[in-house]
Amino acid sequence: MQNAGLQFTAETARIDEREIEAKQLDASFDQPNLTAKLADAKAIEVSQCHPQALVVGADQTLSINNSYLHKPIDIEGLRHQLDGLKGKTHTLCAAVSLAKNGNIIWQHQSLAHLTMHDFSNQERDHVIELEGERLLQSVGGYRLEGPSIRFFKEIDGDYFTILGLPLLPLLSALREQKAI
Repeated sequence: MQNAGLQFTAETARIDEREIEAKQLDASFDQPNLTAKLADAKAIEVSQCHPQALVVGADQTLSINNSYLHKPIDIEGLRHQLDGLKGKTHTLCAAVSLAKNGNIIWQHQSLAHLTMHDFSNQERDHVIELEGERLLQSVGGYRLEGPSIRFFKEIDGDYFTILGLPLLPLLSALREQKAI
């Protein structure tokens, strides 16, 4: 958003993502719906604290074989997670919501499908060494904007979706709201 020339203030939403996830997973496996609920909850929570502001809430989920992955907790968990993704295709879903006065006024989700090479443990560890703990901040344990790009064989989807924020649809919505 900063690169798009937008002025904004970032504020962390105080929501229990795992509780929202558990409720959604009890109903069915619907990745776009779950991701939208998480983005909505973030936007609504912050919007209730700042009712006149136009609030952007966003989230991203990763699924593989009808299971969700979360951000790895430590480097060992990161290795394990990357080993589970190598040689396979997984799906990232990014959702973004706009809220005002505690209500969602716009929402969007998009999917990207990413296929990893069947990389070696040595290749994995080299990328981890190059990237460091930044990889722990990513649901997939990788960053396309860094050396982690080496892991990928094929990518089908929008770059901004993979980064976690469908920026082009958001910019269109902000234009409609006369916010840019």
